[in-house]
Amino acid sequence: MSSKPIEGRMTADAQDGVVVFHIGMRINNFRAVRSWWPVFRAMPRMLKELSKDREIGMLGYQLLFGGTRLVYVVQYWESQEKLLAYAAARDKEHRPAWSAFNRRIREGKGKVGFWHETFVVRAGAHEAVYVNMPEFGLGAATGVIPVGRRGDRAADRLKVA
Repeated sequence: MSSKPIEGRMTADAQDGVVVFHIGMRINNFRAVRSWWPVFRAMPRMLKELSKDREIGMLGYQLLFGGTRLVYVVQYWESQEKLLAYAAARDKEHRPAWSAFNRRIREGKGKVGFWHETFVVRAGAHEAVYVNMPEFGLGAATGVIPVGRRGDRAADRLKVA
């Protein structure tokens, strides 16, 4: 993401449907480093792999922090099929990280928490506005265009069939 704000009102240049995937961890016990540190370190490897190979299907992501305990990533995907294929692929970073995480979470007895949410959004069923912002979120994943090109009002941009 560029740190230079784009002046004016912009919207995401996302004409097709998109899959929004939230994934994160919560550190429940800071002293239990052996429980949460491997989980914390696994995500950057996956994001690097996904960012290098656009054919996998991730369009972009946003790393976010929710206080001192919560770290999460919002990912934007081309399709649910590509997201699920990546999750199951034996030759990619996710599968071994998931296996290791499952072992650690059983051993850790609640010292680290994990969550994910997946939203499949049809074309026309999403809209975004960025005012004097650098590219962010869906706009960073798909690029941005002036709001007027997709309609000046949210109702204009939300054209659910």
